[in-house]
Amino acid sequence: MSDPSASADAIERQVLTALDALGVAYERLECDPDYADTARFSEHYGIALQESANCIVVASKKAPKQFCACVGLATTRLDVNRTVRRLMGVSKVSFATPEETRELTGMLIGGVTPFALPPDLPLYIDPTVMAMERVWVGGGSRALKVAVAPAVLLRLPHAEVVEGLATPFE
Repeated sequence: MSDPSASADAIERQVLTALDALGVAYERLECDPDYADTARFSEHYGIALQESANCIVVASKKAPKQFCACVGLATTRLDVNRTVRRLMGVSKVSFATPEETRELTGMLIGGVTPFALPPDLPLYIDPTVMAMERVWVGGGSRALKVAVAPAVLLRLPHAEVVEGLATPFE
């Protein structure tokens, strides 16, 4: 059995290398993995929920399996059944399972980031993310978060801002 901390360290290095290669300013925060889930992270570290964004992998239900990644503010919910399904061009979608997410990205839920994703994976971004001065996203593992100016997301492969990708929680 492989050492999970070794693979977490490797993915964190990939994420930080990707950020460094983009030549952008970012802030990193090492965090307790027990507080990696967005709501707990925000509360524990005193970061406003609306300053956090989630990167979520979505999968088609039918073969051949297709995947995409979506970034939305923590205060919003992805419109997977309409907008994401339409973008993927499939009849049914769901959130990728933790196993599918790990296999595809090398990342655990709670640490998934738009940085260091497979280069051919479509990346859809809600416009509310782009309106922020900066957002906190996963750092590749449950023990790291990074804050970036959202404009950097548009420099990633296959990144696209999509109107209606997410809606505010009611």
